[in-house]
Amino acid sequence: MSGRKRWWRVLVPGASVLALGVVLTSCGGSPSLAGTPSTVTYCTNGGVDLAVQIYHPTDVPKNPVPVVVYFHGGGWQQGVPFIEAGTQFGDVETSIVNHGWYFATVQYRLAPEWPWPAQIVDAKCAIRYLRASAGFLHIDPSRIGVIGDSAGGQLAAMIGLAPPLAGFDVGQYADQSSRVEAVVDEYGPTDLAAPGWLSSPIAAQTDEAVFGVAPGGDTAPLVAASPVTYVAPGAPPFLVIQGAADPIVPPSQSVELVRRLTAAQDQARLVLVQGAGHGLVPAGSEAMSLDLAAVGSDVASFFFTQLGQPGQ
Repeated sequence: MSGRKRWWRVLVPGASVLALGVVLTSCGGSPSLAGTPSTVTYCTNGGVDLAVQIYHPTDVPKNPVPVVVYFHGGGWQQGVPFIEAGTQFGDVETSIVNHGWYFATVQYRLAPEWPWPAQIVDAKCAIRYLRASAGFLHIDPSRIGVIGDSAGGQLAAMIGLAPPLAGFDVGQYADQSSRVEAVVDEYGPTDLAAPGWLSSPIAAQTDEAVFGVAPGGDTAPLVAASPVTYVAPGAPPFLVIQGAADPIVPPSQSVELVRRLTAAQDQARLVLVQGAGHGLVPAGSEAMSLDLAAVGSDVASFFFTQLGQPGQ
């Protein structure tokens, strides 16, 4: 591929896409997003100019503030870096920005045109860009949190756990760390070599197209793309949210991630939403034990606790 390609897809507000986690579901939140968006190129990978959209308070903070960075779902093959008012992630944005902090959404390259590890390479480059640009963005480089849903949850968990030696920290801003200080993983696949994932209806659609693994093939690439592979003492705090009736990403994926984190004496909490399917949408006749507004409030509180400082 020659030259650079600017790549920014638009999702019509109100649309709903379900493909391993691109779900825009109303939770009765605020009618508009709180932040003023600014879009900038954060990295150029494979000739593609990649954008991050930063939502910031109207008044630029006088002192550096934390930033929460969102990675969308979509099976690593589709989806857009888009949030909508009145959805869970729109409500999280509103809470974060009204707190005087920044919220950012990240575009990353998609398979099959760009197979794994392009997605995590881009995601880590975005964190390094934000840290390198912290001065003029008024971001505190020591207080960066990430959140993602489904495939984006896997990316958020990989950012939090995969060390530089894993080989994903390549490209621009190599002098910066991609470490983050807090992670929210919402129903993301965490052990791609586990029988529960391999038998999932989505695995057959993603393992070969995204990770280059044919059915029954060598699972080593799946192990290398699994957040559980990199669990070790010293991980950032994790909040893991999972629908108990999820037919796409087995709940055992989230349970196993939290089990390994706690076994390593890392801070991790699992919120298992009863009656919820993939995307935390109602599944069957059982009422959801938490609505999306409550989930969004829990997520915002987690970030305020983990990234805040006394007096904020």
